[in-house]
Amino acid sequence: MLNIWGAHPKGWQNPVTARVSTALPPAGAWDVAPTEFFTTGANTMRIQFTYTRSAVGGAFDFQVQTSIYSVAANVPTSAGEWADPSVEAVGAVVAGADTQSLVQDGYDTFTSSGAVPETFTYGPIQLNGTIERCRIPCRESGVTGSPGTLSVVVELF
Repeated sequence: MLNIWGAHPKGWQNPVTARVSTALPPAGAWDVAPTEFFTTGANTMRIQFTYTRSAVGGAFDFQVQTSIYSVAANVPTSAGEWADPSVEAVGAVVAGADTQSLVQDGYDTFTSSGAVPETFTYGPIQLNGTIERCRIPCRESGVTGSPGTLSVVVELF
């Protein structure tokens, strides 16, 4: 939805190319310098991945990282610039006792089902207008000696 009454223009225009179509890094390494893109004022993000495996068993991992800071210079001393998504395992609830849940960084894996390019949508992810920037590092996780090709395109609302 376009808000013509907003005091500030948005810093993005759809579609946003978060990763140009290229081979994933070799040996299962994460993208060294994932493309950063502004999401200022966006409420929702939907991601479209197109993956072409190079060998049977091809798969890739991805992680949607967010930053509440518009530039690195705004990050407070000792604070992290980028936040990873979290995964939570809720502990057992027992009357009269505190419950401990476990939280860890998380990432997702897509496994190819064929040799032709496969496109899928991930999301929507709620940003609620509070996330300044995003990036989506990726890596080959299936056949790390023969990385596939991946493109990532984002649509912001």
